[in-house]
Amino acid sequence: MLVKHWMSKDVVTVDEDASMMEVSQLMREHNIRRVPVLNKRGKLVGIVTDRDIKAASPSKATTLDIHELYYLLSKLKVREVMTKNPYTVDPEDTVEKAAVIMLAKKVAGLPVVEKKGDLVGIMTQGDVFRVLTSITGVYQGGILFAFELEDRSGSIKEVADVIRSHGGRLTSILTSYDTAPKGYRNVFLRAQNISSENLPSLLSELKSKFKFLYHVQDELKGLQTG
Repeated sequence: MLVKHWMSKDVVTVDEDASMMEVSQLMREHNIRRVPVLNKRGKLVGIVTDRDIKAASPSKATTLDIHELYYLLSKLKVREVMTKNPYTVDPEDTVEKAAVIMLAKKVAGLPVVEKKGDLVGIMTQGDVFRVLTSITGVYQGGILFAFELEDRSGSIKEVADVIRSHGGRLTSILTSYDTAPKGYRNVFLRAQNISSENLPSLLSELKSKFKFLYHVQDELKGLQTG
């Protein structure tokens, strides 16, 4: 899954000579927490976050009155507090790579920059969450089945065939090695169309033939996103 298909394309940006007051107002108006910073040529030179604004703001213990505080923020320029040369991703990079960078570098958003240097979007943690919910098929409903299977060709098909034999239709298949013993992998299959009458016999067969971990039917009422 490529970044260009999931990034936020309508990016709010700010000039490096803008004041911190302007940036703060932009964040409030657009309900965002980070803003890429561009120079006069329109090239990315930094990123400023709500944390940067809080860190740059005078302490609540200050003796300055409100007018003096606003004056200071109006004079403080973005270039003075922004993170310069921020971590970025290419629109042709995978979402997985973007997620790894966010985790490794402890950042919550990455500007998306083409090879010629143009800013074309931003990839945030929220965008990564959208990808997660998409590939798991959770909004399609159904039941999630979890297994610990041998890491060999055909092991997933064996499980899938049993689920299909009970009327199930698979909507997603995910695997993970992180918590599985050596030579095994954890496999997560989400299936629809399994009736309440067929479920007990399906579970009985799955438990008798495989290392069955659990099954879950998510309740998402009232949690659908627009």
